[in-house]
This record gives sequence, C-alpha cells and structure tokens, in this order.
Amino acid sequence: MDWKVENNSLIKEFEFTDFGEAIKFVNKIHPLADQMGHHPNILIHSYNKVKIMLYTHSEDKITNKDYSLAKIIDLI
Repeated sequence: MDWKVENNSLIKEFEFTDFGEAIKFVNKIHPLADQMGHHPNILIHSYNKVKIMLYTHSEDKITNKDYSLAKIIDLI
C-alpha cells in the first residue's frame, strides 16, 4: 500500500488522463464509502488528479476503517 500518513490522515494521490476519468474514479468510491458508512475527504485538482484523505473523525485518529477503505480504493 503506497498511502502516506500525513497530518494524522492516510493520504494518496491518483493521476488520470483527464478530468472525466478523475470524476469517474470518485463516482466509483461513492457507493463503496456509503456501504461502509465511512467517507473520505476528496480533492480533485489540476484537472486530472484526485487526492484521497482518510481519517476517522469520531476516533480522532486513523483506524482500521481507514485502512480497509484504502485497500478497497486501491482495487478500483
């Protein structure tokens, strides 16, 4: 897993060919996050990059939920 721990969050940036592909990727995360009841912070920038930040706010730390969602996102 090539996620980094930064500012008390698991963070990974993905790069796509264009804005449409970045949006498609985010749209694939949405139902998985809903199913888990665990929602990442998502930043779409530079037209083709998506930065995912995982952190369990209720626990005030990175938890197993974050690692689990990170693994699922990597499979998309």
